[in-house]
Amino acid sequence: MAGIVVNGRPIEWEEGMTVQRVLDRMNYSWRMLVIKVNGTLVRKEAWSSTLVPPGAEVSVFHLLSGG
Repeated sequence: MAGIVVNGRPIEWEEGMTVQRVLDRMNYSWRMLVIKVNGTLVRKEAWSSTLVPPGAEVSVFHLLSGG
């Protein structure tokens, strides 16, 4: 069984898994996120089309705004 690691947590990988699917599986719903797959930045407009390969390291950063 293949897997990926998201912010240090192993999860099961699925055939055709996209960045958006990873976010949905992890219940990440914040508006301002920065995503990297194996160290490569993935732009928000590409989340639903960028495939996550088996064994990938996915980093999700929540940006905070304020004054």
